[in-house]
Amino acid sequence: MVWQGDRLLLGKRISQHSENTWQFPGGHLEFGETVEKCAQREVGEEAGITIRNIVHCGYTNDVFIDAGKHYVTLFVCSDYDSGELRVMEPDKCEKWQWFQWNQLPEPLFLPIRNFLTQSPDLYTLHHGQDIQAVVHK
Repeated sequence: MVWQGDRLLLGKRISQHSENTWQFPGGHLEFGETVEKCAQREVGEEAGITIRNIVHCGYTNDVFIDAGKHYVTLFVCSDYDSGELRVMEPDKCEKWQWFQWNQLPEPLFLPIRNFLTQSPDLYTLHHGQDIQAVVHK
């Protein structure tokens, strides 16, 4: 999750499965890569921006029945740092857009829907005083 104040960055998917759903920037870990480095790399590769203040926020167990895929999705919260937002992978993402945290677009990508079921208050999760207490309760 990339935050800019009280807004979250989401992109509209045009890739193979879950087309036309809204997602956070992200992707697969490379061999030996940390979750934080993966988040920095993927945000740059997909949206052309840099992030800072990366904090683990939780995970989901996501089964895409129609696509025959099963992923464990690791979520991190981060803050926008710099750069001009742009679509870097036009074959995977139609556009990137900032949304108010409590007015996210529909339909959301399955891992985000699952995450919101577990942690419905994204704003407190990121902006709260003790984020670790929220993540581990």
